[in-house]
Amino acid sequence: MSNPPAAKETRDPSKIRRIVRLLFRQTERCFALIGLATVVYYLCFDYSRVVSFSMQPTLRGENWEDGDRVLTEKVSYWFRQPRRWEVITFCKDDGDQLMKRVIGLPGERVQMLRGGEILIDGRPLALPEHLKFLDYFPYGNLTRDKPPYECGEGYYVLGDYSKDSDDSRFNGAVLPKDIVGRAWVILGPEDHRGFVNQ
Repeated sequence: MSNPPAAKETRDPSKIRRIVRLLFRQTERCFALIGLATVVYYLCFDYSRVVSFSMQPTLRGENWEDGDRVLTEKVSYWFRQPRRWEVITFCKDDGDQLMKRVIGLPGERVQMLRGGEILIDGRPLALPEHLKFLDYFPYGNLTRDKPPYECGEGYYVLGDYSKDSDDSRFNGAVLPKDIVGRAWVILGPEDHRGFVNQ
């Protein structure tokens, strides 16, 4: 005598509801994390590419394809002002973002001698040991026939490759409201990764 066919399993509606609720909660948490990460990024960081050789050798690149990928952090300047020799990211009036090195601070007077030596308030400015490679050129408002440049409320910035750099010699001091943050980490290319030379 043959056995009766096994009864078909019936799906438990409460179990299905629990699975759906669990999936919904996990999706909700995932979107919340993505939203939080997005807010943190926009508040604390900025990503950009170097498209000019004006900051070589610190930052390299001549176009979008080969330029260093740089992460700028904004948090430091919530608590303090930019310091001399830091590389800052700032916006020009036309909306373009640039990265340059801070040379003169608010209230200071910047001048350059014929050989490229920088004077701050009439006193020679010594380069830190790790920046001895810098070689500045007297163009724009730093030529011999110009009086010392008054920084006012802004920061006087120069490109590390100052033979060809769109910096404070031509555009004046960078105002605090235009500063995005401190250029922090070079994310790529792989052979140039690391912290930005401060």
